[in-house]
Amino acid sequence: MLLKDRKQLAKLMVIQGVSARQLAKVAGWRSHSYMNRLLAGQVRSLSTDPALRIANHLGVGVDDLFLVRVSNDAGRNVQQPQRKAS
Repeated sequence: MLLKDRKQLAKLMVIQGVSARQLAKVAGWRSHSYMNRLLAGQVRSLSTDPALRIANHLGVGVDDLFLVRVSNDAGRNVQQPQRKAS
């Protein structure tokens, strides 16, 4: 999943009085460093489960904060049937 707007996430955290450390714990991470990197814009992606937990804890829809990341390679790895040699 991709974080849509780090400033929106930070604003929700301030309004609700949630720290990066607390939200990282909710996400299931042992350290808050990845949460800080998300908030700083150094990274934008995260796994689905932590994204769901974060949105649920903040009381917003997942699609309010995150975009589903779709691979550009979808369908490219489909193998074609082998032709039998005559």
